[in-house]
Amino acid sequence: MDPTRISIRPFKLSDADDFFSWAKDERVTHYLRWNPIPSREEALKHIKEVAIPHPWQRSICLDGRSIGYVSIKPESGSDCHLAEIEYAVGWEYWNQGIVTVALKMAISGVFKELDYLVRVEALVEEENKGSQRVLEKVGFQKEGFLRKYVFNKGEIRDTFI
Repeated sequence: MDPTRISIRPFKLSDADDFFSWAKDERVTHYLRWNPIPSREEALKHIKEVAIPHPWQRSICLDGRSIGYVSIKPESGSDCHLAEIEYAVGWEYWNQGIVTVALKMAISGVFKELDYLVRVEALVEEENKGSQRVLEKVGFQKEGFLRKYVFNKGEIRDTFI
Protein backbone atom coordinates (compact mmCIF):
# COMPACT_ATOMS: atom_id res chain seq x y z
CA MET A 1 0.00 0.00 0.00
CA ASP A 2 1.32 3.41 -0.99
CA PRO A 3 1.47 5.34 2.31
CA THR A 4 0.81 8.65 0.55
CA ARG A 5 -2.78 7.45 -0.02
CA ILE A 6 -3.34 7.22 3.75
CA SER A 7 -4.26 10.19 5.93
CA ILE A 8 -5.97 10.99 9.19
CA ARG A 9 -8.25 13.97 9.80
CA PRO A 10 -11.15 15.03 12.00
CA PHE A 11 -14.49 13.49 11.12
CA LYS A 12 -16.99 15.48 9.06
CA LEU A 13 -20.75 14.99 8.82
CA SER A 14 -20.24 14.14 5.14
CA ASP A 15 -18.39 10.97 6.28
CA ALA A 16 -21.68 9.35 7.38
CA ASP A 17 -22.05 6.99 4.39
CA ASP A 18 -18.42 5.86 4.49
CA PHE A 19 -18.52 5.53 8.28
CA PHE A 20 -21.70 3.46 8.12
CA SER A 21 -20.18 1.13 5.51
CA TRP A 22 -17.61 -0.18 8.00
CA ALA A 23 -19.17 0.67 11.39
CA LYS A 24 -22.16 -1.60 10.71
CA ASP A 25 -19.90 -4.66 10.36
CA GLU A 26 -19.64 -7.07 13.31
CA ARG A 27 -16.19 -8.14 12.11
CA VAL A 28 -14.97 -4.58 12.58
CA THR A 29 -16.70 -3.88 15.91
CA HIS A 30 -16.12 -7.29 17.50
CA TYR A 31 -13.32 -6.09 19.82
CA LEU A 32 -14.62 -2.52 20.15
CA ARG A 33 -16.65 -1.40 23.13
CA TRP A 34 -19.47 -0.26 20.88
CA ASN A 35 -21.88 -2.34 18.83
CA PRO A 36 -22.32 -2.21 15.06
CA ILE A 37 -24.08 0.95 13.91
CA PRO A 38 -27.54 -0.12 12.66
CA SER A 39 -28.39 2.68 10.19
CA ARG A 40 -27.07 5.66 8.28
CA GLU A 41 -29.03 7.92 10.64
CA GLU A 42 -27.29 6.37 13.65
CA ALA A 43 -23.94 6.73 11.86
CA LEU A 44 -24.60 10.45 11.37
CA LYS A 45 -25.68 10.77 15.01
CA HIS A 46 -22.49 8.98 16.16
CA ILE A 47 -20.29 11.31 14.12
CA LYS A 48 -22.16 14.38 15.40
CA GLU A 49 -22.40 13.38 19.07
CA VAL A 50 -19.32 11.18 19.64
CA ALA A 51 -16.63 11.53 16.97
CA ILE A 52 -16.62 15.30 16.39
CA PRO A 53 -16.78 16.36 20.08
CA HIS A 54 -14.21 13.71 21.14
CA PRO A 55 -10.97 15.22 22.48
CA TRP A 56 -8.84 13.42 19.84
CA GLN A 57 -10.60 11.17 17.35
CA ARG A 58 -9.64 11.04 13.70
CA SER A 59 -10.94 9.37 10.60
CA ILE A 60 -8.47 7.02 8.93
CA CYS A 61 -8.77 7.84 5.24
CA LEU A 62 -7.68 6.12 2.06
CA ASP A 63 -7.68 8.49 -0.89
CA GLY A 64 -9.73 10.91 1.23
CA ARG A 65 -12.51 8.42 2.10
CA SER A 66 -13.16 7.37 5.70
CA ILE A 67 -12.31 3.69 6.14
CA GLY A 68 -11.80 3.61 9.91
CA TYR A 69 -10.91 5.62 12.96
CA VAL A 70 -8.25 6.16 15.58
CA SER A 71 -9.15 7.57 18.97
CA ILE A 72 -6.70 8.72 21.61
CA LYS A 73 -8.45 9.60 24.84
CA PRO A 74 -6.47 11.34 27.58
CA GLU A 75 -7.34 10.47 31.16
CA SER A 76 -8.53 13.30 33.40
CA GLY A 77 -7.25 15.01 36.49
CA SER A 78 -3.84 13.97 37.78
CA ASP A 79 -3.72 11.18 35.16
CA CYS A 80 -4.02 13.56 32.17
CA HIS A 81 -0.49 12.58 31.09
CA LEU A 82 -1.89 9.15 30.09
CA ALA A 83 -4.08 8.30 27.11
CA GLU A 84 -5.62 5.14 25.68
CA ILE A 85 -5.64 4.43 21.96
CA GLU A 86 -8.40 2.60 20.08
CA TYR A 87 -8.76 2.03 16.37
CA ALA A 88 -10.52 0.06 13.67
CA VAL A 89 -10.74 -0.11 9.88
CA GLY A 90 -13.14 -1.80 7.51
CA TRP A 91 -12.38 -5.50 7.15
CA GLU A 92 -11.53 -5.18 3.45
CA TYR A 93 -8.56 -3.00 4.47
CA TRP A 94 -7.11 -5.44 7.01
CA ASN A 95 -3.56 -6.76 6.55
CA GLN A 96 -2.51 -4.00 4.15
CA GLY A 97 -0.39 -1.90 6.52
CA ILE A 98 -2.92 0.95 6.56
CA VAL A 99 -3.48 0.90 10.32
CA THR A 100 0.25 0.83 11.02
CA VAL A 101 0.77 3.98 8.93
CA ALA A 102 -2.30 5.70 10.42
CA LEU A 103 -1.28 4.93 14.01
CA LYS A 104 2.22 6.31 13.44
CA MET A 105 0.61 9.52 12.14
CA ALA A 106 -1.82 9.65 15.06
CA ILE A 107 0.77 9.10 17.77
CA SER A 108 3.12 11.68 16.27
CA GLY A 109 0.25 14.15 15.94
CA VAL A 110 -1.23 13.69 19.39
CA PHE A 111 2.11 14.23 21.13
CA LYS A 112 2.51 17.51 19.22
CA GLU A 113 -1.04 18.69 19.90
CA LEU A 114 -1.28 17.59 23.55
CA ASP A 115 2.10 18.57 24.95
CA TYR A 116 1.17 17.39 28.46
CA LEU A 117 0.81 13.81 27.22
CA VAL A 118 3.70 11.45 28.03
CA ARG A 119 2.17 7.98 27.57
CA VAL A 120 -0.23 6.35 25.13
CA GLU A 121 -1.32 2.83 26.00
CA ALA A 122 -3.52 0.20 24.43
CA LEU A 123 -5.63 -2.58 25.86
CA VAL A 124 -5.84 -5.52 23.47
CA GLU A 125 -7.88 -8.62 24.07
CA GLU A 126 -5.87 -11.82 24.19
CA GLU A 127 -7.50 -13.28 21.05
CA ASN A 128 -6.93 -10.17 18.94
CA LYS A 129 -3.59 -11.23 17.45
CA GLY A 130 -3.83 -8.85 14.46
CA SER A 131 -4.10 -5.81 16.69
CA GLN A 132 -1.23 -7.03 18.84
CA ARG A 133 0.97 -7.26 15.73
CA VAL A 134 -0.01 -3.76 14.57
CA LEU A 135 0.85 -2.25 17.94
CA GLU A 136 4.23 -4.01 18.00
CA LYS A 137 5.00 -2.64 14.50
CA VAL A 138 4.21 0.86 15.73
CA GLY A 139 6.58 0.45 18.70
CA PHE A 140 4.31 -0.54 21.58
CA GLN A 141 5.59 -3.15 24.02
CA LYS A 142 3.56 -5.67 25.98
CA GLU A 143 3.86 -4.71 29.62
CA GLY A 144 1.48 -7.14 31.20
CA PHE A 145 -1.41 -9.56 30.96
CA LEU A 146 -4.53 -8.46 32.79
CA ARG A 147 -6.86 -11.31 33.69
CA LYS A 148 -10.60 -10.62 33.70
CA TYR A 149 -9.91 -6.94 33.09
CA VAL A 150 -12.18 -5.66 30.30
CA PHE A 151 -15.95 -5.93 30.18
CA ASN A 152 -16.98 -6.04 26.52
CA LYS A 153 -20.20 -7.19 24.89
CA GLY A 154 -21.50 -8.98 27.97
CA GLU A 155 -18.27 -10.76 28.91
CA ILE A 156 -15.33 -10.09 31.16
CA ARG A 157 -12.21 -10.72 29.08
CA ASP A 158 -8.46 -11.09 29.48
CA THR A 159 -6.34 -8.39 27.88
CA PHE A 160 -2.78 -7.28 27.30
CA ILE A 161 -1.62 -3.79 28.12
